[in-house]
Amino acid sequence: MSKLLLLEDDMSLIDGLTYTFRKNGFEVEVARTVGEALAKLPDLADFDLLILDVTLPDGTGFTVCEEVRRQSEEIPILFLTASDEEVNVIRGLDSGGDDYITKPFKLGELLSRIRALLRRAGMSSRQPAGQIRCGGLTIDLVSRRAVLRGRALDLTQAEFRLLCLLARNAGRTVTREVILNDLWDNAGAFVDDNTLSVYVRRLREKVEEDPSQPRHLITVRGCGYQWKEAAI
Repeated sequence: MSKLLLLEDDMSLIDGLTYTFRKNGFEVEVARTVGEALAKLPDLADFDLLILDVTLPDGTGFTVCEEVRRQSEEIPILFLTASDEEVNVIRGLDSGGDDYITKPFKLGELLSRIRALLRRAGMSSRQPAGQIRCGGLTIDLVSRRAVLRGRALDLTQAEFRLLCLLARNAGRTVTREVILNDLWDNAGAFVDDNTLSVYVRRLREKVEEDPSQPRHLITVRGCGYQWKEAAI
């Protein structure tokens, strides 16, 4: 039975979600403030997934997410947002969130998102050291070799690094800002936004059967890019 930590201050929503989670086979523990959530972090290993509301009486779920990421890169984090404002979505993903869902939401969709994140976390923990596996894509980090459906990909260094970042976050949106900062700026090389678009286009030409209608390397308009493992 997977155990969830729910950070939410709306009692009616807490009651509904707690009932739904338990009915669907999840164990759930509730925190109503940022302080209560932070107090539970010493027992972080007891939880399989965190569900964080953005706006709380004493702060935001971003604070909790950032503190969790200092302790664990593995545990999935899903944000509940009161609106789909781009700034909240980007901040949630940049702080280490894996996914978000906008209120009001359908319970079926929320449960599907949770199960997908738990599956992805389980698959990641079983991957061999030095490899990234994502559907039909296998990346050997030691030999710097990538194979898609049995076909070796001829990638430049920048394309390989971009593919690794997207594949590690398969099914999640990686913002353009995160890509630029993590892949290049921190390595001492400057790449601007237009150059990133060129890298994405060239990588798409190598991984897509029809680059004009991508099935794997997807553009999330106004945000960034996503690698779709289910389509492989």
